[in-house]
Amino acid sequence: MWPSEWPAPARAIATTVDAAVTAARATDAPAFHATLGDLAELPADQVRAVLGAAVREQLEIAHPDGLTADDIRAVLAAVVGAALPWLPDLDATAVVTVLTGALGVTEADDDRDQPPADPQPAAVLLIAHLAELSQVPATDSIRRAIGEIARAETVEMP
Repeated sequence: MWPSEWPAPARAIATTVDAAVTAARATDAPAFHATLGDLAELPADQVRAVLGAAVREQLEIAHPDGLTADDIRAVLAAVVGAALPWLPDLDATAVVTVLTGALGVTEADDDRDQPPADPQPAAVLLIAHLAELSQVPATDSIRRAIGEIARAETVEMP
């Protein structure tokens, strides 16, 4: 399914992210947690880059004219509302953090008492929701994210 020229880590990330999105869409908590465990064993920076790029692309496709505050609230409410019944330990602030990070908005709050939650579950849930909303398969966004990352890594800096 994934290009054979991709290195093994890229194929593993793509396969695992796709499996996590599939588990999220099926509301299969055991499979979701298992795939998140598998993602945790892969290169964290690369996983984060793929998840972030896929979320950004799905947001752009689902909201081609940009997002309003109401759109952001609707995405957050839909993702958190749909996930809480089968993922009662979901940290809703992680969903907010991933969504605002994908939009390029970051909070400069260094006085937090607790470290931020693991963003991977939130990113996977956002990808699953947005792929359904945009009618663009998550695999397409994952493929393009990895392709763009590979392209950026091969371009020489001046």
